[in-house]
Amino acid sequence: MNADRRQPKTAWLAAAAVALAVASAEASDPSEARDRHSGPRVNQKRSLNVQVGPRPYYLVESLADGPLKKKLESCADMDFRPTKFAIGHRGAPLQFPENTVESYRAAARMGAGVIECDVTFTRDKELVCRHAQCDLHLTTNILVTDLADTCVEPFAPALFDADSGERTRAASARCCTSDVTLAQFKSLCGRMDGSNPDATSVYEYMAGTPAFRTDLYDTCGTLLSHAESIALIGGLGAGFTPELKAPEIEMPFDSDRDGSPDYSREDYAQQLIDEYKAAGIPPGEVWPQSFDLPALRYWVDKEPAFAKQAVLLDARSYTEAAFEPSLADFERLAAAGVNIVAPALFALVELDGANRIVPSRYAKLARAAGLDIIAWSLERSGRLLEDVKGGGPTSVRKEGAGGTFFYRTTLDAIEGDGHLLETLHVLASQVGVIGVFSDWPGTVTYYANCMGFE
Repeated sequence: MNADRRQPKTAWLAAAAVALAVASAEASDPSEARDRHSGPRVNQKRSLNVQVGPRPYYLVESLADGPLKKKLESCADMDFRPTKFAIGHRGAPLQFPENTVESYRAAARMGAGVIECDVTFTRDKELVCRHAQCDLHLTTNILVTDLADTCVEPFAPALFDADSGERTRAASARCCTSDVTLAQFKSLCGRMDGSNPDATSVYEYMAGTPAFRTDLYDTCGTLLSHAESIALIGGLGAGFTPELKAPEIEMPFDSDRDGSPDYSREDYAQQLIDEYKAAGIPPGEVWPQSFDLPALRYWVDKEPAFAKQAVLLDARSYTEAAFEPSLADFERLAAAGVNIVAPALFALVELDGANRIVPSRYAKLARAAGLDIIAWSLERSGRLLEDVKGGGPTSVRKEGAGGTFFYRTTLDAIEGDGHLLETLHVLASQVGVIGVFSDWPGTVTYYANCMGFE
């Protein structure tokens, strides 16, 4: 999520990263399977010294006085352990460049029991971890390397009206993994996702990290192939949730450059599963996911063991203006072999007449159809309330700028950042989600351990 406005970085962010930037965790056996109906639990085989960082404590302090705050305060000095309830969303990208070695290690250190690799492919049809096929201009340093020549849309600076000074064209670029080889991809540095729309130079364009993140640890993040992510995440003792990203080029992929057969969507979906099989990873440790229902149907047909935990990412609550959840719709998904749905946080909660956070109609109907639910994404936001004048007593809820996208159905109840923990509590205790994606997995680890999710 890009942000035009800039705010000072807060001290607790820097302190947290110092605690997290530790040596790689010892490898452990990732083969212990989890039945999807067994509920959250801690992997007993890990030897990680889990460090959740100061952020959960900041959030607990931000809570209004009451039973939830009292309970969470009582866990302040406990020894935290990894839990599969905490899912590292691209690792731990609140501080470390997403989908990188550094981000994955930080997520595991914060207790994430499942870690995500967003999967796309290169020109030579190798799978790599990147959030989108054409986001290299946003998440790597490609624009300041010799590979900038491969970008389908080279950097174009922002333009401004000479009289008014208003921007008439935002700075832009577009660079795709499908235009570079795996070796070329691996030569790049991962960086914090973001861009500056007012940029008139490449370096200004790259200086667009949202203010709620930090560039302190944006020091050439190490990019990975999907196969390398399996080795790393498995060695950290975590489970896997690879997301098959939608191709942004015409499929089948035209491979005339190397004379090999065209690469179809089915080839792509199969290759993702094949890399877990080649690594000897049992299906019970993998939650393959996609926004693409045909991809899940393919796995149900061709890879039923892996399809049992396949996750349908559901964006309809914000991409389809007329979308209304129905029991019949969820029952159709279940009949097609879908066992887990994962919508955005706000689709799962709403406010009742007393302004309390409660499960939404979507959540109730999905559960009634027998579907499990995963929620995304906690911590992918700025502060939920922003001071109008940067320090004054008056605050305002600002859609987008204040980080409220994931809380859009409960805005009227927001009184501070503690609202994030209130939402998490309802998701866990009333909606009954089986996992929560977070950009700072330590928050979910703290909550899950405190509430006895073992």
